[in-house]
Amino acid sequence: MQMFGSAAMTGELKRVIMRKPDHVMADADANIWHYGPGFNATKAALQHQAFAGMIAASGAHIEWLPDVADGMSDSIFTHDPSLVCQAGAIILNMGKALRKNEPSLHEALYATLGVPVIGRLVEPGTVEGGDCIWLDNKTLVIGRGVRTNQSGIEQVADILRPHGVSVLGFDLPLWDGEAACLHLMSVISPLADDLYLVHTPLLPVALYQMMKARGIELIIAPADEFAASNGLSLNVLPTMPKDLIMVAGFPKTKAAMEAAGCRVQTFQADALCIACEGGPTCLTRPVWRA
Repeated sequence: MQMFGSAAMTGELKRVIMRKPDHVMADADANIWHYGPGFNATKAALQHQAFAGMIAASGAHIEWLPDVADGMSDSIFTHDPSLVCQAGAIILNMGKALRKNEPSLHEALYATLGVPVIGRLVEPGTVEGGDCIWLDNKTLVIGRGVRTNQSGIEQVADILRPHGVSVLGFDLPLWDGEAACLHLMSVISPLADDLYLVHTPLLPVALYQMMKARGIELIIAPADEFAASNGLSLNVLPTMPKDLIMVAGFPKTKAAMEAAGCRVQTFQADALCIACEGGPTCLTRPVWRA
């Protein structure tokens, strides 16, 4: 039985890669990693433990990367160094220089999991997983910005073309500058095949028009909570369609999704997600969605 394939954003989460922050973040320098003043490694580890418990309770099987003090603090955000489609995994190349060694961790794990690697990005191309959204299993959209460039998008397109997948690139704004993390998934969170949470001021116009043409219902994220969270109020993880996990503390965003028929769980993440610019989606690399 094939236990991989994730060319859908909201199907039932069956298998996922994660990494504990206990050791790898223990000595992280917040200034080097661009973490906010709320960062606390001990508190972040406890918050990650609570989040992982929610993932396990959903029925998903967690595949753990080794928790060692290897200096790769951002590697807890496992969504970014690789991408999984129906045919296997693509090893990406990180746009953030401090994260360049992370893809090798994923490649080594895929070898043990029996997930074939169908391609690897090489310089000068960069793509991070947070810039990649599957509109359907044959259409991948990628945000072109600080972390992902045109060469990387073209390489992903070349890898996926033989598998019948079309890749479309859309420009992202600079927003808070080169040091900040603005991924495409910073402004779009799929909640179900036909339901997305979005922050329209930073949304590429052509992608907005494409989603509307496809009949996707768009929930507009409350702008004040988006600003207060540095975008993390919008980073929502589906464990199945309309069954969601989000960061606690943003009641208007939660209520908007519940009004659309979603079930929403929350976890405390001020030291983990808000401080470190990565939400529940970023903390997971789906390997298999049913």
